[in-house]
Amino acid sequence: MGAGLIEPDAMAKPKTAYVCAECGAESPKWQGQCPDCNAWNSYSEVRLAVAKPAARAGYAGKAAGAPAVTPLTAVASEIDERTPVGIAEFDRVLGGGLVTGSVVLVGGDPGIGKSTLLLQALAALRERLRGLYVTGEESLAQIAARAARLGLPLQGIDALAETCVERIVEQIAAHKPQAVVIDSIQTLWSELLTAAPGSVSQVRECAARLVRVAKESGTSVFLVGHVTKEGGIAGPRVLEHMVDAVLYFEGESSSRYRVLRAFKNRFGAVNELGVFAMGERGLKEVSNPSAIFLSGQETPTPGSAIMVTREGTRPLLVEVQALVDQSPLANPRRVALGLEQNRLAMLLAVLHRHGNVAVFDQDVFVNVVGGIRVQETAADLPVLLAVLSSFRDRALSRKLVAFGEVGLAGEIRPVPNGEERVREAATQGFERVILPRANAPKKAHRGIEVVAVDRLADAIAALW
Repeated sequence: MGAGLIEPDAMAKPKTAYVCAECGAESPKWQGQCPDCNAWNSYSEVRLAVAKPAARAGYAGKAAGAPAVTPLTAVASEIDERTPVGIAEFDRVLGGGLVTGSVVLVGGDPGIGKSTLLLQALAALRERLRGLYVTGEESLAQIAARAARLGLPLQGIDALAETCVERIVEQIAAHKPQAVVIDSIQTLWSELLTAAPGSVSQVRECAARLVRVAKESGTSVFLVGHVTKEGGIAGPRVLEHMVDAVLYFEGESSSRYRVLRAFKNRFGAVNELGVFAMGERGLKEVSNPSAIFLSGQETPTPGSAIMVTREGTRPLLVEVQALVDQSPLANPRRVALGLEQNRLAMLLAVLHRHGNVAVFDQDVFVNVVGGIRVQETAADLPVLLAVLSSFRDRALSRKLVAFGEVGLAGEIRPVPNGEERVREAATQGFERVILPRANAPKKAHRGIEVVAVDRLADAIAALW
Protein backbone atom coordinates (compact mmCIF):
# COMPACT_ATOMS: atom_id res chain seq x y z
CA MET A 1 0.00 0.00 0.00
CA GLY A 2 1.55 3.34 -1.06
CA ALA A 3 1.92 6.20 1.37
CA GLY A 4 0.15 8.56 -1.01
CA LEU A 5 -2.94 6.38 -1.31
CA ILE A 6 -6.07 8.44 -0.70
CA GLU A 7 -8.68 6.97 1.61
CA PRO A 8 -12.00 6.12 -0.12
CA ASP A 9 -13.95 8.44 2.20
CA ALA A 10 -11.71 11.37 1.36
CA MET A 11 -12.66 10.99 -2.29
CA ALA A 12 -16.38 10.64 -1.58
CA LYS A 13 -18.52 13.55 -2.67
CA PRO A 14 -21.76 14.53 -0.99
CA LYS A 15 -24.61 12.61 -2.54
CA THR A 16 -27.84 14.30 -3.45
CA ALA A 17 -31.37 13.11 -4.01
CA TYR A 18 -34.69 14.68 -4.90
CA VAL A 19 -37.50 14.56 -2.33
CA CYS A 20 -41.21 15.28 -2.86
CA ALA A 21 -42.42 18.05 -0.57
CA GLU A 22 -45.94 16.56 -0.45
CA CYS A 23 -45.38 12.90 0.42
CA GLY A 24 -41.63 12.54 1.08
CA ALA A 25 -40.92 10.18 -1.81
CA GLU A 26 -37.27 10.10 -2.93
CA SER A 27 -35.89 9.91 -6.44
CA PRO A 28 -32.30 9.91 -7.79
CA LYS A 29 -33.30 12.50 -10.42
CA TRP A 30 -35.72 15.39 -10.72
CA GLN A 31 -39.24 14.63 -11.94
CA GLY A 32 -42.01 16.99 -12.94
CA GLN A 33 -44.73 14.87 -11.31
CA CYS A 34 -44.38 12.67 -8.24
CA PRO A 35 -45.29 9.07 -9.13
CA ASP A 36 -46.51 8.38 -5.58
CA CYS A 37 -48.86 11.31 -4.86
CA ASN A 38 -49.16 12.79 -8.40
CA ALA A 39 -48.16 16.27 -7.19
CA TRP A 40 -46.59 18.57 -9.80
CA ASN A 41 -43.28 20.45 -9.35
CA SER A 42 -42.91 19.18 -5.78
CA TYR A 43 -39.38 17.71 -6.02
CA SER A 44 -36.46 19.60 -4.45
CA GLU A 45 -32.81 18.64 -4.21
CA VAL A 46 -31.38 17.67 -0.82
CA ARG A 47 -27.91 16.52 0.23
CA LEU A 48 -27.66 13.11 1.82
CA ALA A 49 -25.38 12.42 4.75
CA VAL A 50 -22.54 10.00 3.96
CA ALA A 51 -22.48 6.96 6.25
CA LYS A 52 -19.47 6.73 8.54
CA PRO A 53 -17.06 3.80 8.16
CA ALA A 54 -17.98 2.49 11.62
CA ALA A 55 -21.63 2.36 10.62
CA ARG A 56 -20.81 0.48 7.40
CA ALA A 57 -18.47 -1.86 9.25
CA GLY A 58 -21.33 -2.92 11.46
CA TYR A 59 -22.83 -4.83 8.55
CA ALA A 60 -19.69 -6.93 8.10
CA GLY A 61 -19.18 -7.81 11.71
CA LYS A 62 -20.41 -7.00 15.17
CA ALA A 63 -20.36 -3.24 15.64
CA ALA A 64 -19.24 -1.74 18.91
CA GLY A 65 -22.13 -1.06 21.22
CA ALA A 66 -24.62 -3.12 19.19
CA PRO A 67 -27.83 -3.86 21.12
CA ALA A 68 -28.10 -7.33 22.61
CA VAL A 69 -31.05 -9.68 22.38
CA THR A 70 -33.09 -9.36 25.60
CA PRO A 71 -35.87 -11.66 26.90
CA LEU A 72 -39.18 -9.85 27.32
CA THR A 73 -39.43 -11.12 30.90
CA ALA A 74 -36.45 -8.92 31.77
CA VAL A 75 -38.24 -5.73 30.75
CA ALA A 76 -41.80 -6.64 31.81
CA SER A 77 -41.52 -4.50 34.95
CA GLU A 78 -40.74 -1.40 32.85
CA ILE A 79 -43.99 -1.57 30.87
CA ASP A 80 -46.23 1.46 31.04
CA GLU A 81 -44.41 3.53 33.65
CA ARG A 82 -46.56 6.65 33.74
CA THR A 83 -46.33 10.02 35.41
CA PRO A 84 -49.64 11.90 35.72
CA VAL A 85 -49.36 15.35 34.20
CA GLY A 86 -51.78 16.82 36.71
CA ILE A 87 -54.29 18.01 34.09
CA ALA A 88 -57.04 15.39 34.21
CA GLU A 89 -58.34 15.89 30.67
CA PHE A 90 -54.81 15.80 29.26
CA ASP A 91 -54.03 12.64 31.24
CA ARG A 92 -57.20 11.02 29.90
CA VAL A 93 -56.19 11.64 26.27
CA LEU A 94 -52.63 10.40 26.93
CA GLY A 95 -54.06 7.17 28.35
CA GLY A 96 -53.50 7.83 32.06
CA GLY A 97 -50.34 9.92 32.12
CA LEU A 98 -46.98 10.55 30.47
CA VAL A 99 -45.02 7.42 29.57
CA THR A 100 -41.26 7.52 30.06
CA GLY A 101 -39.43 7.89 26.74
CA SER A 102 -42.57 8.55 24.73
CA VAL A 103 -42.83 11.02 21.84
CA VAL A 104 -46.16 12.84 21.48
CA LEU A 105 -47.05 14.96 18.44
CA VAL A 106 -49.59 17.75 19.12
CA GLY A 107 -51.14 19.43 16.08
CA GLY A 108 -53.76 22.10 15.58
CA ASP A 109 -54.65 25.36 13.89
CA PRO A 110 -52.62 28.51 14.66
CA GLY A 111 -53.71 30.15 17.90
CA ILE A 112 -55.78 27.16 19.05
CA GLY A 113 -53.75 26.81 22.29
CA LYS A 114 -51.08 24.15 21.63
CA SER A 115 -48.22 26.12 23.18
CA THR A 116 -50.41 27.22 26.08
CA LEU A 117 -51.43 23.65 26.91
CA LEU A 118 -47.87 22.31 26.83
CA LEU A 119 -46.52 25.20 28.89
CA GLN A 120 -49.23 24.49 31.47
CA ALA A 121 -48.29 20.79 31.36
CA LEU A 122 -44.62 21.56 32.12
CA ALA A 123 -45.72 23.80 34.99
CA ALA A 124 -47.92 21.02 36.39
CA LEU A 125 -45.04 18.51 36.09
CA ARG A 126 -42.32 20.72 37.56
CA GLU A 127 -42.42 19.14 41.04
CA ARG A 128 -42.06 15.59 39.67
CA LEU A 129 -40.17 15.96 36.38
CA ARG A 130 -37.60 18.47 35.24
CA GLY A 131 -38.89 20.20 32.11
CA LEU A 132 -37.29 22.00 29.17
CA TYR A 133 -39.21 24.22 26.75
CA VAL A 134 -37.43 24.56 23.39
CA THR A 135 -38.82 27.32 21.20
CA GLY A 136 -37.98 28.03 17.59
CA GLU A 137 -40.71 30.60 16.99
CA GLU A 138 -40.64 32.91 20.03
CA SER A 139 -38.03 34.52 22.22
CA LEU A 140 -37.43 33.48 25.81
CA ALA A 141 -38.91 36.79 26.97
CA GLN A 142 -42.15 35.97 25.17
CA ILE A 143 -42.31 32.55 26.83
CA ALA A 144 -41.74 34.09 30.26
CA ALA A 145 -44.38 36.77 29.58
CA ARG A 146 -46.93 34.13 28.57
CA ALA A 147 -46.24 32.11 31.71
CA ALA A 148 -46.68 35.22 33.84
CA ARG A 149 -49.92 36.10 32.05
CA LEU A 150 -51.26 32.61 32.71
CA GLY A 151 -50.25 32.79 36.36
CA LEU A 152 -47.79 29.90 36.04
CA PRO A 153 -44.73 29.61 38.31
CA LEU A 154 -41.42 30.12 36.51
CA GLN A 155 -39.39 28.00 38.93
CA GLY A 156 -38.56 24.50 37.72
CA ILE A 157 -39.00 25.23 33.99
CA ASP A 158 -35.91 25.72 31.81
CA ALA A 159 -36.16 27.28 28.34
CA LEU A 160 -34.00 27.22 25.24
CA ALA A 161 -34.31 29.29 22.05
CA GLU A 162 -32.69 27.10 19.37
CA THR A 163 -33.56 25.60 16.00
CA CYS A 164 -30.52 23.41 15.25
CA VAL A 165 -31.39 19.87 16.26
CA GLU A 166 -27.77 18.91 16.94
CA ARG A 167 -27.41 21.72 19.50
CA ILE A 168 -30.77 20.82 21.05
CA VAL A 169 -29.61 17.21 21.47
CA GLU A 170 -26.39 18.45 23.11
CA GLN A 171 -28.37 20.55 25.61
CA ILE A 172 -30.66 17.62 26.40
CA ALA A 173 -27.62 15.42 27.05
CA ALA A 174 -26.01 18.11 29.25
CA HIS A 175 -29.03 19.12 31.36
CA LYS A 176 -30.86 15.75 31.32
CA PRO A 177 -34.47 17.02 31.40
CA GLN A 178 -37.20 14.40 31.86
CA ALA A 179 -39.84 16.20 29.76
CA VAL A 180 -39.07 18.32 26.68
CA VAL A 181 -41.39 20.45 24.55
CA ILE A 182 -40.26 21.24 20.98
CA ASP A 183 -42.20 24.22 19.59
CA SER A 184 -42.29 23.48 16.72
CA ILE A 185 -40.86 20.57 14.71
CA GLN A 186 -41.26 22.53 11.45
CA THR A 187 -38.76 25.18 12.61
CA LEU A 188 -35.91 22.75 13.29
CA TRP A 189 -33.06 22.02 10.90
CA SER A 190 -30.14 19.62 10.81
CA GLU A 191 -26.55 20.40 9.81
CA LEU A 192 -26.48 17.16 7.80
CA LEU A 193 -28.97 18.48 5.24
CA THR A 194 -28.96 21.53 3.00
CA ALA A 195 -32.75 21.74 2.65
CA ALA A 196 -34.64 24.62 4.23
CA PRO A 197 -36.30 24.22 7.67
CA GLY A 198 -39.82 22.85 7.35
CA SER A 199 -39.03 20.79 4.26
CA VAL A 200 -39.89 17.10 4.19
CA SER A 201 -36.30 15.94 4.59
CA GLN A 202 -35.56 18.32 7.48
CA VAL A 203 -38.74 17.42 9.39
CA ARG A 204 -38.08 13.72 8.95
CA GLU A 205 -34.43 13.91 9.99
CA CYS A 206 -35.06 16.16 13.01
CA ALA A 207 -37.95 14.01 14.21
CA ALA A 208 -35.84 10.86 13.84
CA ARG A 209 -33.04 12.39 15.95
CA LEU A 210 -35.44 13.43 18.72
CA VAL A 211 -37.21 10.05 18.73
CA ARG A 212 -33.85 8.31 19.06
CA VAL A 213 -32.86 10.59 21.96
CA ALA A 214 -36.18 9.95 23.70
CA LYS A 215 -35.87 6.17 23.46
CA GLU A 216 -32.22 6.07 24.50
CA SER A 217 -32.39 8.53 27.42
CA GLY A 218 -35.97 7.95 28.63
CA THR A 219 -36.86 11.61 28.08
CA SER A 220 -40.50 12.27 27.23
CA VAL A 221 -40.79 14.60 24.22
CA PHE A 222 -43.73 16.70 23.04
CA LEU A 223 -43.52 17.89 19.42
CA VAL A 224 -45.72 20.79 18.31
CA GLY A 225 -46.76 20.36 14.68
CA HIS A 226 -48.22 22.88 12.24
CA VAL A 227 -51.22 21.80 10.17
CA THR A 228 -51.94 22.27 6.47
CA LYS A 229 -55.05 23.89 5.05
CA GLU A 230 -56.54 20.39 4.73
CA GLY A 231 -56.16 19.90 8.49
CA GLY A 232 -53.30 17.34 8.47
CA ILE A 233 -49.89 17.65 10.09
CA ALA A 234 -47.51 19.54 7.79
CA GLY A 235 -44.56 17.50 6.61
CA PRO A 236 -44.09 13.86 5.62
CA ARG A 237 -46.69 11.29 6.53
CA VAL A 238 -43.94 9.19 8.09
CA LEU A 239 -43.78 11.75 10.94
CA GLU A 240 -47.03 10.39 12.39
CA HIS A 241 -45.68 6.84 12.15
CA MET A 242 -42.47 7.70 13.99
CA VAL A 243 -44.11 9.10 17.13
CA ASP A 244 -45.99 7.20 19.84
CA ALA A 245 -49.08 9.40 19.97
CA VAL A 246 -50.72 11.96 17.66
CA LEU A 247 -53.04 14.47 19.32
CA TYR A 248 -55.11 17.07 17.47
CA PHE A 249 -56.33 20.25 19.12
CA GLU A 250 -59.68 21.25 17.61
CA GLY A 251 -62.10 24.10 18.15
CA GLU A 252 -64.06 26.83 16.45
CA SER A 253 -62.52 30.30 16.43
CA SER A 254 -65.79 31.74 17.72
CA SER A 255 -66.02 29.28 20.63
CA ARG A 256 -64.05 29.23 23.86
CA TYR A 257 -64.13 25.44 24.03
CA ARG A 258 -61.27 23.30 22.76
CA VAL A 259 -61.26 19.57 22.12
CA LEU A 260 -58.07 17.49 22.33
CA ARG A 261 -58.47 14.21 20.46
CA ALA A 262 -56.09 11.24 20.18
CA PHE A 263 -55.84 9.94 16.61
CA LYS A 264 -53.00 7.57 17.46
CA ASN A 265 -51.83 6.34 20.84
CA ARG A 266 -49.60 3.35 21.51
CA PHE A 267 -50.27 3.65 25.24
CA GLY A 268 -54.01 4.34 25.38
CA ALA A 269 -57.34 4.41 23.59
CA VAL A 270 -57.63 5.93 20.13
CA ASN A 271 -60.23 8.71 19.66
CA GLU A 272 -60.06 9.56 23.36
CA LEU A 273 -61.40 13.05 23.98
CA GLY A 274 -60.39 15.82 26.36
CA VAL A 275 -62.40 19.05 26.64
CA PHE A 276 -60.98 22.42 27.71
CA ALA A 277 -62.27 25.97 27.98
CA MET A 278 -59.98 28.85 26.99
CA GLY A 279 -59.96 31.73 29.44
CA GLU A 280 -57.77 34.60 30.59
CA ARG A 281 -55.72 32.18 32.69
CA GLY A 282 -55.20 29.67 29.92
CA LEU A 283 -56.96 26.36 29.37
CA LYS A 284 -59.21 24.97 32.06
CA GLU A 285 -60.66 21.48 32.21
CA VAL A 286 -64.36 20.93 31.57
CA SER A 287 -65.54 18.50 34.24
CA ASN A 288 -68.90 17.76 32.56
CA PRO A 289 -68.36 17.77 28.77
CA SER A 290 -71.89 16.50 28.07
CA ALA A 291 -73.31 19.83 29.25
CA ILE A 292 -71.49 21.94 26.63
CA PHE A 293 -72.68 19.80 23.73
CA LEU A 294 -76.35 20.37 24.61
CA SER A 295 -78.11 23.57 23.62
CA GLY A 296 -79.60 24.04 27.08
CA GLN A 297 -83.07 24.93 25.79
CA GLU A 298 -85.79 24.03 28.25
CA THR A 299 -88.59 24.28 25.68
CA PRO A 300 -88.76 21.29 23.29
CA THR A 301 -87.92 22.27 19.72
CA PRO A 302 -88.82 20.32 16.57
CA GLY A 303 -85.79 18.81 14.86
CA SER A 304 -83.71 18.29 17.99
CA ALA A 305 -82.67 14.91 19.41
CA ILE A 306 -80.18 13.88 22.09
CA MET A 307 -77.84 10.97 21.42
CA VAL A 308 -75.28 9.14 23.54
CA THR A 309 -72.04 8.84 21.61
CA ARG A 310 -68.75 7.41 22.78
CA GLU A 311 -65.33 9.02 22.39
CA GLY A 312 -62.53 6.70 23.43
CA THR A 313 -63.51 5.42 26.87
CA ARG A 314 -65.97 8.23 27.61
CA PRO A 315 -69.72 8.32 26.85
CA LEU A 316 -70.94 11.79 25.85
CA LEU A 317 -74.41 13.26 25.48
CA VAL A 318 -74.56 15.25 22.26
CA GLU A 319 -77.43 17.12 20.64
CA VAL A 320 -78.09 16.65 16.93
CA GLN A 321 -80.31 19.13 15.11
CA ALA A 322 -82.08 18.64 11.80
CA LEU A 323 -83.91 21.03 9.50
CA VAL A 324 -86.17 19.64 6.77
CA ASP A 325 -87.62 22.15 4.32
CA GLN A 326 -89.31 22.09 0.93
CA SER A 327 -86.64 22.25 -1.76
CA PRO A 328 -86.93 24.50 -4.83
CA LEU A 329 -84.16 22.52 -6.54
CA ALA A 330 -84.40 19.51 -8.82
CA ASN A 331 -81.76 17.81 -6.64
CA PRO A 332 -82.51 18.60 -2.96
CA ARG A 333 -79.54 19.39 -0.79
CA ARG A 334 -78.11 17.04 1.83
CA VAL A 335 -75.81 18.91 4.24
CA ALA A 336 -74.21 17.26 7.28
CA LEU A 337 -71.97 19.10 9.77
CA GLY A 338 -70.24 16.81 12.23
CA LEU A 339 -71.48 13.69 10.44
CA GLU A 340 -70.62 11.85 7.24
CA GLN A 341 -72.70 13.22 4.37
CA ASN A 342 -72.86 9.94 2.42
CA ARG A 343 -74.20 8.15 5.48
CA LEU A 344 -76.92 10.78 5.85
CA ALA A 345 -78.08 10.10 2.29
CA MET A 346 -78.19 6.37 3.03
CA LEU A 347 -80.18 6.89 6.25
CA LEU A 348 -82.76 9.02 4.43
CA ALA A 349 -83.25 6.19 1.94
CA VAL A 350 -83.80 3.75 4.82
CA LEU A 351 -86.30 6.19 6.38
CA HIS A 352 -88.25 6.24 3.12
CA ARG A 353 -88.17 2.49 2.53
CA HIS A 354 -88.74 1.19 6.07
CA GLY A 355 -90.28 4.18 7.85
CA ASN A 356 -92.71 5.28 5.12
CA VAL A 357 -91.40 8.86 5.38
CA ALA A 358 -90.45 10.37 2.00
CA VAL A 359 -88.09 13.37 2.01
CA PHE A 360 -86.85 13.05 -1.57
CA ASP A 361 -88.24 16.51 -2.38
CA GLN A 362 -86.95 18.15 0.82
CA ASP A 363 -83.68 19.87 1.71
CA VAL A 364 -82.18 18.15 4.75
CA PHE A 365 -79.63 19.89 6.98
CA VAL A 366 -78.09 18.08 9.97
CA ASN A 367 -75.75 19.63 12.54
CA VAL A 368 -74.06 18.33 15.70
CA VAL A 369 -74.12 20.99 18.42
CA GLY A 370 -70.78 22.14 19.84
CA GLY A 371 -68.66 21.54 16.75
CA ILE A 372 -67.88 17.94 17.68
CA ARG A 373 -67.52 15.35 14.93
CA VAL A 374 -69.33 12.05 15.50
CA GLN A 375 -67.73 9.15 13.65
CA GLU A 376 -69.54 6.12 15.07
CA THR A 377 -72.72 4.45 13.80
CA ALA A 378 -74.58 4.88 17.11
CA ALA A 379 -75.70 8.27 15.76
CA ASP A 380 -77.88 6.66 13.04
CA LEU A 381 -81.07 6.34 15.07
CA PRO A 382 -81.02 9.82 16.73
CA VAL A 383 -80.25 11.46 13.36
CA LEU A 384 -83.35 9.86 11.80
CA LEU A 385 -85.46 10.79 14.83
CA ALA A 386 -84.32 14.42 14.54
CA VAL A 387 -85.11 14.44 10.80
CA LEU A 388 -88.55 12.97 11.45
CA SER A 389 -89.22 15.50 14.23
CA SER A 390 -88.42 18.42 11.91
CA PHE A 391 -90.36 16.94 8.99
CA ARG A 392 -93.51 16.46 11.10
CA ASP A 393 -92.90 19.67 13.09
CA ARG A 394 -93.35 17.79 16.36
CA ALA A 395 -90.81 18.25 19.15
CA LEU A 396 -89.29 15.33 21.01
CA SER A 397 -89.15 15.24 24.78
CA ARG A 398 -86.10 16.96 26.29
CA LYS A 399 -85.80 13.96 28.63
CA LEU A 400 -85.45 11.47 25.75
CA VAL A 401 -82.15 10.08 24.45
CA ALA A 402 -81.46 7.51 21.74
CA PHE A 403 -78.63 5.56 20.18
CA GLY A 404 -78.31 2.67 17.76
CA GLU A 405 -77.07 1.70 14.32
CA VAL A 406 -79.65 1.49 11.52
CA GLY A 407 -79.17 -1.24 8.93
CA LEU A 408 -80.24 -1.14 5.31
CA ALA A 409 -83.06 -3.59 6.07
CA GLY A 410 -84.48 -1.21 8.69
CA GLU A 411 -83.19 -3.18 11.66
CA ILE A 412 -81.75 -1.45 14.74
CA ARG A 413 -78.35 -2.98 15.36
CA PRO A 414 -76.47 -2.93 18.69
CA VAL A 415 -73.44 -0.74 19.40
CA PRO A 416 -70.57 -1.26 21.87
CA ASN A 417 -70.88 -0.35 25.58
CA GLY A 418 -74.64 0.05 25.61
CA GLU A 419 -75.01 -0.18 29.39
CA GLU A 420 -72.43 2.55 29.98
CA ARG A 421 -74.38 4.84 27.66
CA VAL A 422 -77.60 4.19 29.57
CA ARG A 423 -75.81 4.88 32.86
CA GLU A 424 -74.47 8.20 31.54
CA ALA A 425 -77.95 9.25 30.38
CA ALA A 426 -79.41 8.41 33.80
CA THR A 427 -76.62 10.36 35.50
CA GLN A 428 -77.42 13.45 33.41
CA GLY A 429 -81.09 13.34 34.44
CA PHE A 430 -82.74 11.83 31.34
CA GLU A 431 -85.85 9.76 31.91
CA ARG A 432 -86.28 7.72 28.71
CA VAL A 433 -83.91 6.01 26.28
CA ILE A 434 -84.62 4.30 22.93
CA LEU A 435 -81.96 1.73 22.12
CA PRO A 436 -81.38 -1.56 20.24
CA ARG A 437 -82.87 -4.57 21.97
CA ALA A 438 -79.47 -6.25 22.16
CA ASN A 439 -78.17 -3.26 24.17
CA ALA A 440 -80.97 -3.37 26.74
CA PRO A 441 -79.43 -3.62 30.25
CA LYS A 442 -80.15 -6.78 32.18
CA LYS A 443 -80.95 -4.80 35.32
CA ALA A 444 -83.14 -1.71 35.23
CA HIS A 445 -81.58 1.65 36.08
CA ARG A 446 -83.41 3.81 38.60
CA GLY A 447 -85.08 6.88 37.14
CA ILE A 448 -84.85 5.99 33.45
CA GLU A 449 -87.24 4.02 31.24
CA VAL A 450 -85.61 1.75 28.65
CA VAL A 451 -87.43 1.25 25.33
CA ALA A 452 -85.79 -1.59 23.38
CA VAL A 453 -86.63 -1.78 19.67
CA ASP A 454 -85.80 -4.16 16.83
CA ARG A 455 -86.93 -2.15 13.79
CA LEU A 456 -86.97 1.48 12.71
CA ALA A 457 -90.77 1.41 12.58
CA ASP A 458 -90.83 0.38 16.26
CA ALA A 459 -88.61 3.34 17.21
CA ILE A 460 -90.85 5.77 15.32
CA ALA A 461 -93.95 4.34 16.99
CA ALA A 462 -92.35 4.81 20.42
CA LEU A 463 -91.59 8.51 19.92
CA TRP A 464 -94.94 10.08 20.77
